[in-house]
Amino acid sequence: MTGPGGDGFARWTRRFEDERERRHAQGDPDWERGATLHPAVWSGIQRFQVGEDGDGANLVAKADRAADPDYARAVRLFVAEEQNHARLLALLLAAGGRPTLSGHWSDTVFVRLRRLMGLRLELLVLMIAEVVALRYYRALRDGTDDALTSDVAGRILADEQRHVPFHCERLHASLAELPRPARRPVMASWRLLLLAVSLVVAADHGPGLRRLGLGRRRFVADVMASSGEVVSAVLAPLSRTADPNQPPNAHSNTKEDSARRSPHGGTRR
Repeated sequence: MTGPGGDGFARWTRRFEDERERRHAQGDPDWERGATLHPAVWSGIQRFQVGEDGDGANLVAKADRAADPDYARAVRLFVAEEQNHARLLALLLAAGGRPTLSGHWSDTVFVRLRRLMGLRLELLVLMIAEVVALRYYRALRDGTDDALTSDVAGRILADEQRHVPFHCERLHASLAELPRPARRPVMASWRLLLLAVSLVVAADHGPGLRRLGLGRRRFVADVMASSGEVVSAVLAPLSRTADPNQPPNAHSNTKEDSARRSPHGGTRR
């Protein structure tokens, strides 16, 4: 499958590999610093750690069946990054003297839904979790004075900001296989499901979000504002699909950049 750069998902494979080398050179945060957070914030981190964990075998198998070796390789590298997120969060919890959870109902629901579906629908469900995670990790990075937590959240956020355009590019190609009149209704349904999930997450994580300076309504509003950019990327003409060598304009890797943008997420994720 060839993308706008002429070599399809080989571009993404190279980007994932470059990031893997960069992480190796950077090394881990200094876990000896320890971490001190409100119990409600720790609870949220525990739940997101469960969501990041897993072997990704089902997604990898579906990617293999897509008959694009470059895409299958990129998916394996994506899964490895998600597993690294679970590792970082587990070590952050350990630094704060908190255990990991063996499971959480929300993760169980998402996993079961994804396993029942083909690659296209699995990616649509996965994208819901990714878009919600973007807003959560930004709040975690910017909303705490704990240096170790901010460091870990910033690292994960930087990865997630690449994951969304990666999945958008594959979904763009997948939806192009559908009749044109069906494409926008599919993405409209996706936004409705995203809204429902955002409301559940906001209710479930409300106390922790408030400790990070983010109210429930603001969280949902920011997630939904960012979804418009995702829909545009998925439905865009081929020439407008994501360039893995350029960070998306809607994302920020610094607290200063976040402060300069709309407080309601307009040009954020």
